Amino acid sequence: MFEGTTILCVRQGDKVAMAGDGQMTLGNQIIKSNTVKVRRLHGGTVLAGFAGSTADAMTLLELFEKKLEEHGGNLMRAAVELGKQWRTDRMLRRLEAMMLVADRSHTILLSGAGDIIEPEHDAAAIGSGSAYALAAARAYMECSGWDADKIARKSLEIASSICIYTDDVISMEVL
Repeated sequence: MFEGTTILCVRQGDKVAMAGDGQMTLGNQIIKSNTVKVRRLHGGTVLAGFAGSTADAMTLLELFEKKLEEHGGNLMRAAVELGKQWRTDRMLRRLEAMMLVADRSHTILLSGAGDIIEPEHDAAAIGSGSAYALAAARAYMECSGWDADKIARKSLEIASSICIYTDDVISMEVL
């Protein structure tokens, strides 16, 4: 589990929202509160969020975007190919990060351990506040009737009130 971030992806109705907090920590110190950890890739059709070392995550985002290009935007195929490369390449195996990626059809969690997981529910989260954000999102999805973006924002706000490594400066992208 990575300290220092929370990324949440929610699917509700015809919307997919991915949100991330903005807090960046170095040890026990907050060094930045407005970091953008959610990006649009492949011409805006794919959302990606990262947790872990920023430099490592940026390396993975670049590699993932290349895989998307190589496979014509096929999210699942790009994820599998990145997972294979991440797991077998000596340099990449040392990267300390996780990614959550989504398009209109799929949400996938990727890790350096070779995990390529498509969650069974319409919400997924990574990072230190992930359990709090995920629990809140599932409750809102079941009881509120809200859109994906409102669920993602409110769930991250709840996580930020519990997890010391998550703040309430939220960046979000919606498909």
